[in-house]
Amino acid sequence: MMKSVWAVLLIFTIAVIAATYLLSDVKRQLPVINPKDVNPDLVDESLHNKGVDHQILPFNLQNQEGEWITEKSVAGKILVVDYFFTTCPSICPMMTGELMKVNEHFKTTQKVMILSHTVWPEVDSVSVMKEYAGRYNADVSTWQFLTGSKSHLYALARKSYLIVPDAHDANYSHGSENDFIHTENVALIDTKGRIRGFYDGTDALDIQRLIEDIELLISYGGF
Repeated sequence: MMKSVWAVLLIFTIAVIAATYLLSDVKRQLPVINPKDVNPDLVDESLHNKGVDHQILPFNLQNQEGEWITEKSVAGKILVVDYFFTTCPSICPMMTGELMKVNEHFKTTQKVMILSHTVWPEVDSVSVMKEYAGRYNADVSTWQFLTGSKSHLYALARKSYLIVPDAHDANYSHGSENDFIHTENVALIDTKGRIRGFYDGTDALDIQRLIEDIELLISYGGF
């Protein structure tokens, strides 16, 4: 009788150890984020009810070297997206400084591209963006500072990356002269063009979480 009890206990113990091992070996999954999952204030009203299949929109912007960059230019890359302007005295230098850590961590992999979009293209010309990129040792192969038409930049922020408040003021349209966005939000985009996370670009702990999430995406092949 005692032998039977010990045999059962042994089998139970082995089962518990095996289950623990298997569970610990399961990788953490990142969510796939759609407009319906996001604070409605950060989403263009045309997308409020969209709950599946959201992907970033096509874009055509100029980088710090004067090259025109589209979504095809960064195909196969994991993207880190933020918005800033070069003369910002407050959160932008903090964000760019934090993103330097991301760039340094992944620049040798050639699997990650940071896309920093200006919110003030009237001032942030190609030459201005190049000088700004130089301050942060940003190589164009891993970190692009993008400028273009204001309406296009702002539409991408609200309809593609979902990281800035929607404009509800009826007196002006998106990307118009009176429209100005300013946000610390950073978006993580996988190689399929899907949003996989949002982060506070001024928070060192959140940027560390971003680095860990990028590593997780890389381990899954980018998606």
